[in-house]
Amino acid sequence: MAFHVEGLVAVVVFYLAILAVGIWAAWKTKNTGSEGDRSEAIIVGGRDIGLLVGGFTMTATWVGGGYINGTAEAVYVPGYGLAWAQAPIGYSLSLVLGGLFFAKPMRSKGYVTMLDPFQQLYGKRMGGLLFIPALMGEMFWAAAIFSALGATISVIIDIDVNISVIISALIATMYTLVGGLYSVAYTDVVQLFCIFLGLWISVPFAMSHPAVTDIGLTAVHQVHQAPWLGSINSLDIYTWLDNFLLLTLGGIPWQAYFQRVLSSSSATYAQVLSFLAAFGCLVMALPAVLIGAIGASTAWNETEYGVPDPMAKKEADMILPIVLQYLCPVYISFFGLGAVSAAVMSSADSSILSASSMFARNIYQLSFRQNASDREIVWVMRITVFLFGASATAMALLASSVYGLWYLSSDLVYIIIFPQLLCVLFIKGTNTYGAIAGYLFGLVLRITGGEPYLYLQPLIYYPGCYPDENNIYTQRFPFKTLAMLTSFFTNIIVSYLAKYLFESGTLPPKLDFLDAVVARYSREHMDKATLVKSDNIVLNELAPVNPRHSLTLSSTFTNKEAFNYVDSSPELSNAEDN
Repeated sequence: MAFHVEGLVAVVVFYLAILAVGIWAAWKTKNTGSEGDRSEAIIVGGRDIGLLVGGFTMTATWVGGGYINGTAEAVYVPGYGLAWAQAPIGYSLSLVLGGLFFAKPMRSKGYVTMLDPFQQLYGKRMGGLLFIPALMGEMFWAAAIFSALGATISVIIDIDVNISVIISALIATMYTLVGGLYSVAYTDVVQLFCIFLGLWISVPFAMSHPAVTDIGLTAVHQVHQAPWLGSINSLDIYTWLDNFLLLTLGGIPWQAYFQRVLSSSSATYAQVLSFLAAFGCLVMALPAVLIGAIGASTAWNETEYGVPDPMAKKEADMILPIVLQYLCPVYISFFGLGAVSAAVMSSADSSILSASSMFARNIYQLSFRQNASDREIVWVMRITVFLFGASATAMALLASSVYGLWYLSSDLVYIIIFPQLLCVLFIKGTNTYGAIAGYLFGLVLRITGGEPYLYLQPLIYYPGCYPDENNIYTQRFPFKTLAMLTSFFTNIIVSYLAKYLFESGTLPPKLDFLDAVVARYSREHMDKATLVKSDNIVLNELAPVNPRHSLTLSSTFTNKEAFNYVDSSPELSNAEDN
């Protein structure tokens, strides 16, 4: 394949445009808010992200390289088809559920990151434990999409994969480094526009290629391969449901999502943004579905691609750039390439910023340096943005099973963080003992279920498991959802049991080594004033921080101090009177 100068020029122009927008947004950040809340401006954009920019950036966070390429691949692969392209519906429902149940309580309480409520109720040690799966999910996701971008660019332009990965990572890291959420949000607007325009321009050219059969015919009839609508076998229905629930419910507890929610100017805006993004995800999936259908309807022996077809060459995951290159005119394919690179960067920058935000605030500041200055936090964020970006790039270049690692880490987000989020927001009385027990039970059940992508054999063989071509057993039983439910109920049961044992006197107070039941207001449990600023929320939403003097059931085993904010202190009373 020849080196394509035109394609390289197109990508360079696009990247320079993205970088320019990112730098402009960074300048806008410096002129937003006071110097005292610079770190919060970087993390949540000063909480003044409007509907237009917010809707674009929340949509672009989901509509990434994995979303676009993965949807096209699922539709193209024989035996799977549209029936197994779960991401568009799953992520859209995830955003709807997030808007209905999670956005309002998180935004109205003025949190800065997703981990804030965990650290408030469960303490800094539990917040650190929950940071691990959250960080793994963000980092491996960024590495996986950087890897996909390198392969995509190398298909069309024929340049070295490593060079394309490094340059793309540098661009995304650079504007995230200098501008934070503002840079990510405003570049998302440009990127999403390019994705939409680039893919939709490519679709008519690809469909009109002489080697492509009418996709309406190939949807239900076998022509070049099995119909691209696909089907779900009775044996696979539980696997389908398990994966669908993972996408729908496991798509909620991500810092990348809550960063947009918490940056909204109000709780109502946060809900509206979620609904807008749900619609945007469906719309943006349409061209990817059509490209996958076009790939399944093409006689590849009649194109320059030749034989065997992409499935036989094990290039099904590259079907989108292959369609762009071999079924579209050269300039259209280069424009489509810009769309794909935009899709990747719009997710990668969000993941890097999310990871650095959680580390700087929940690990560095709230766990180790509670008196750290705002300037110090800003520099910690900048350093971690660079380190996390470099780490994701290194994994994309060196790791052979990046996608396997991301699948496993995203499972942990679903199995561990989602039930913990349910408990901390909606279940009264959960405490650190239950949270740790739920965490461990969920982790053990997921690891013992095996992971074919990592060639990890299961230790628990659920009904219906079978060996694949590598003799690694694959589970048909919905064990991921079982692990999530086990983690959820374990949290509740152990919390109530610990509460009963300490309240009844069965266990002496000195054994409450986590200060989770007897001493809820120890140093381990940070008060609300540490987690939020009073200028972000109304006064009656501030939590009381006076020491608790009784050990009654109602005063100890509830979440009232976190979710019913009525402060009787003279200062706040005077402020409310004024």
